[in-house]
Amino acid sequence: MGALSSHVPDPRLMTAAAEHREGPLHRVNPWTKVALVGALVLAVTIVDGVIALVGLYGVVLAAYVAGDLPIRRLVGWYTLPGLFIVSIGGPLLVMEPGTPIGPVLETPLGGLSITWAGATLVVELAARSMTVVTFVLATMMTTTYADVATVLDRLLPSPIDQVALLTYRFTFVMLETLEDLVKAAQSRGATLSTFWANRRLYARMAGMTMLAAIERSERLVASMEARGYDGRIAMSGEIPRPPLAELAAIAAAYLLVGGYALFAGGTLV
Repeated sequence: MGALSSHVPDPRLMTAAAEHREGPLHRVNPWTKVALVGALVLAVTIVDGVIALVGLYGVVLAAYVAGDLPIRRLVGWYTLPGLFIVSIGGPLLVMEPGTPIGPVLETPLGGLSITWAGATLVVELAARSMTVVTFVLATMMTTTYADVATVLDRLLPSPIDQVALLTYRFTFVMLETLEDLVKAAQSRGATLSTFWANRRLYARMAGMTMLAAIERSERLVASMEARGYDGRIAMSGEIPRPPLAELAAIAAAYLLVGGYALFAGGTLV
């Protein structure tokens, strides 16, 4: 199984981990995971304070490690959210007023320095982002394709559910097409180490990928219609109701978030 980059989550690797590995998180009911994702999104939106947010991230990371999931892959996959954090948090380091950290750099526009308030905001932003990213990756790597498709079919309205199901399935075809183009370019002596120097090659590869995707999608629609597809992929699978222990955990998670919002919001530093 090839991969375009160690910094981009590979859906084939994630699906293989979900289908063939067996860890504690694999045994958690898919509906429980969906409910906990909602609680986690609420938590990172409501919770303030470095201690609370870093603690929340620590809990999620501990669950990822306990689920027997690849740690080295996770470090590489942090690159994309890390770029987002740097692009947003970089200006906050020097633009947020507060007590300077270290010397002040004098510029024509005034003094420039990293402040404690700016650093705190960046750490909070990183904790919020990495918490959600880590949990979503863990969920995708511990939930089988059949369960993912069933959840999408039950939660999303028509035709959004059909678009999501087909998009998820067609992602694997797109990756294979793009990898074939990369291998073909490298076999002809092309180097892909520097993006700007090879921007024309990247543009041609992206264009060819889109053209190949359109051609394959047209053939896919024709073959599906020949087999009786009428615009609806019905999922026949069923996911049982979560056990009482997991229902209690879901209730506790939402109660904790609600209790924090009511009583402890903004008090932790």
